[in-house]
Amino acid sequence: MRVEIWSDIACPWCYVGKARFEKALAAFPHRDQVEVVHRSFELDPGRAKGDVQPVVTMLTRKYGMSQAQAEAGEDNLGAQAAAEGLDYRTRGRDHGSTFDMHRLLHFAKEHGRQDELIQILYRANFAEERSVFTEGDERLVELAVEAGLDAGAVRAVLADPSRYADDVRADEREAARLGATGVPFFVLDRAYGVSGAQPAEVFARALAQAWDERTSLTLVDQGDADACGPDGCPVPQP
Repeated sequence: MRVEIWSDIACPWCYVGKARFEKALAAFPHRDQVEVVHRSFELDPGRAKGDVQPVVTMLTRKYGMSQAQAEAGEDNLGAQAAAEGLDYRTRGRDHGSTFDMHRLLHFAKEHGRQDELIQILYRANFAEERSVFTEGDERLVELAVEAGLDAGAVRAVLADPSRYADDVRADEREAARLGATGVPFFVLDRAYGVSGAQPAEVFARALAQAWDERTSLTLVDQGDADACGPDGCPVPQP
C-alpha cells in the first residue's frame, strides 16, 4: 500500500502531522508493506528566494492578526508539537521560500533518502536557532549531507534552478486535481484522503480501512496463452 503525503517545510501542522501519522504507522500490523512518498506543496509559491521575514510578522500581514494573536498561535503549536515529542521554537523563527527544499526532496527520493531529509529539514526549521532561509545554499547542503546525500551532487542541484522544478510543479498540480486546498494532505492508495494533522487514532483507522478494502487484480482472461515466467520464456516449437 502506498501513502502519499503532500506537505511543506514551512507548515507547522505538517511537522506535527508527520509525527502523528508515524505513530499510527508504527502500530499498524502491515507497516512493512506500506510505502510512504512525500509530495511537494508550497504554502507560499510566489515568494522570492531572498524574501525572508520573521514568522510572527508574516502571520500578522498574511492573516491580519495582531502580534499577540500570532504569538498565541505559535505557543499553541509549540504545545501541540511537545505533545508529540517534538522540539518547537515559538519565537525567533523566520519564513521564506521552500522551493529549493522541495527540489532537494525529489533528488533525495531518487537516492532513497527522502524521509531522512524531510525530517531533518523540519527539525532545522522548527527546532534549531540557525535559519534554513538566510544562510544560503550551504546550510541546505549541510542538512542534505546529514541525510546521507553527496555534498557535490547537492550543490549541483541547487546551482541549477531547473533541476527537479518540473517534479515540484507536477506534485502541486496533482494536489489541486485531488482537491487538496491545504496541507498536510495524506492519500492512501489513491482511494482515501486524510486532511490535516489528525490525531494518530484517525490515521490508524484510515490505514486499517484502506488496507482492508484494497481490491485484488481481476483477470479478464484465464486462457493458456504463452507468457514469460520465473523460469524464462518458452521457446515456440516448429
